[in-house]
Amino acid sequence: MSTKPLDRRTQALALLEQLESGASGRVAKNLYDFHPDAVEILLGFAFTDVVAREGIPLKTREMLTVAMLAAMGTAAGQLEFHIRAALNTGASHDEIVEIVLQVAVYAGIPAAMNAITAAKAAFTSGWSGS
Repeated sequence: MSTKPLDRRTQALALLEQLESGASGRVAKNLYDFHPDAVEILLGFAFTDVVAREGIPLKTREMLTVAMLAAMGTAAGQLEFHIRAALNTGASHDEIVEIVLQVAVYAGIPAAMNAITAAKAAFTSGWSGS
């Protein structure tokens, strides 16, 4: 009996749920309400095709994502989510602080200030604090 591999949508939603309990349902509904294909296209690409790859541990990927979103300075909601996801995958509070401080050096004080706002929100909501 052969087992069929999970489809991209199922894989993506499972990984999203691993990053934060309850996120898969919220994100899937939001994307589905926009267009039924958005879940497959956006989450399938991001979480199944890229984030699920084995070349970098998930904790490291989340820390990199936090740094990149913070440097962008234009995705506050995404940044807060990925800070929580980094914490949920094993990153420490101190590691997040160090990422934000380094963002100040390479992306500027305004980007770091935005990241501090997102980090403070993430530290106080939806994280058990291991």
